[in-house]
Amino acid sequence: MTRQSPRPSRPPTTPGFAWPLALTPGLLSLALLPVALLAPGCSENSLAYKGSADAYDTGGHANTPVDTGGTSTDTGGSETEDPYFKLPPAGTDAYVFVANPDRNTVTRIQVPQLTVDTATVGTNPTQVQTTADYKRAVTLNEGSDDISIIDAVSFTVDTVAIRDNFNAMSLSGDGKWAAAWYDPNAPSAASSGGIQTFNEVSFVNLDAKVHTPMVVGFNPRGIRWSADGTLAVVVSDASLAVIDLTATTLSPQLVSLSDDPVNAPAAEEVELSPDSNWAFVRQFGTNSIVLVDLHNLTAELLPVGENPTDEDLSPDGSEMAVMARGSHELWIFDPVDPLASPRVVSTPADNTYGSVVYAGDGSQALLYTNASAVSEFATWNTSTDVITERALEKPVETIAISPTGGSALIFHTQTDAADADPSSPFYGNWALTLVDLTDFRQNPILLPAEPTGYSTTTDGKYGFYLLDGYNFLEVLDFGTMLPEEITLKSPPVFVGNLPDTDIAFASQENNLGRISFYTADSGTLDTITGFELNSQIDHEE
Repeated sequence: MTRQSPRPSRPPTTPGFAWPLALTPGLLSLALLPVALLAPGCSENSLAYKGSADAYDTGGHANTPVDTGGTSTDTGGSETEDPYFKLPPAGTDAYVFVANPDRNTVTRIQVPQLTVDTATVGTNPTQVQTTADYKRAVTLNEGSDDISIIDAVSFTVDTVAIRDNFNAMSLSGDGKWAAAWYDPNAPSAASSGGIQTFNEVSFVNLDAKVHTPMVVGFNPRGIRWSADGTLAVVVSDASLAVIDLTATTLSPQLVSLSDDPVNAPAAEEVELSPDSNWAFVRQFGTNSIVLVDLHNLTAELLPVGENPTDEDLSPDGSEMAVMARGSHELWIFDPVDPLASPRVVSTPADNTYGSVVYAGDGSQALLYTNASAVSEFATWNTSTDVITERALEKPVETIAISPTGGSALIFHTQTDAADADPSSPFYGNWALTLVDLTDFRQNPILLPAEPTGYSTTTDGKYGFYLLDGYNFLEVLDFGTMLPEEITLKSPPVFVGNLPDTDIAFASQENNLGRISFYTADSGTLDTITGFELNSQIDHEE
């Protein structure tokens, strides 16, 4: 079926907290399943979204009013980032790994040959991730409280026991470590009937197959790995736990994020500096960010205007931008020398922008908000600090940037802006807009259902996304800005692609397993149905 646009279509000293006397003005949606990020050390590819490089962001207070005690009239809640799941299967340059929880197995599919092999792992493998070097796949087995380490080529399996009742897992960028913990917000977080702790993390050395359990701060929310592979940073509600991965025996060093740990504001977002010296922690409802020295294990406050709602590290690591939504400002810090006076850039006062995401080489960034229904976004020239506002058909849910930075994919809310035209074909409907970031042409596309996942090729040529309840793989050609619709045999659940190829894969609803591989350049679709039983391959054009 053809699609028209914009018309409707188918859709490290003693840890402490050091408060500075004065400073002169002037870093996972973490879901219950592995998130595929386009970032250093990631093994799967997706559109890069805010927070994808060494960042952790909960966005956990989206419906909570903000009162920072200042003069701002900003009463919105948190900005939220990347609501679309990018979940298993997990891909390498040659294989796709699929966890089969009901059968306690993992299936490996070799591409492009589509050779299928299956290996037994632990009980109820709810997650599978692949290391950045493509050498291993790792499963978190919730039923047997262990992880399975799978050699990608030989397909041999080693299983290592971890602490009980964990349901979240992260792999280090260098592929040497796995960490697991309990996430109370995950759908699988129901009590097992036994005891449950909320301060534990299991670290597993994937080379030595050695497990080190440890107690960290309350409610660990995520693991951040330093770019040099020497540190792991566990983000908890009111503290960071810094672990030296080069030590003979791993041990957490806690750094408090507040002088009042009883009433500490919850950490919402963490960025790590490229030199692995600093962590920038944004907390909910404050007028500052916390700067943590990851080696001296001290922390201090950096003022950033009223109600900082987002932070982002530039692609080259040369600057760290903090969006102060309440005071309509961008505060730009030097990540190598964060105590130097920041640059402050005013944002348009007539719109409340709360999120910032760098594009491409960092020469420009996009500003937007999803805390209120605003049908606009803005582009920020980071060299001249000129900000240009641009109109959209609908309010923004999230913005994703292609790997090369040439295109932006704007997912819209179903909700309309207060001044929206009821006669518009987009009124009350889901939509997305493809934007060329060179000349800012737009192609708004009406959708029949909510998008549920997306991915992209490494070269930024093609994008892929899914629609809830529809048997289609949606394809975007970023060069021509034209959409295509590929019919699948059943509703797709997950989408991803093989790195450095034009091949996308979409797993679908099927009792015995179904996955399709779409080669974008040739338009070829291959589907394996019943792959758990090494069943047949259907070749389609």
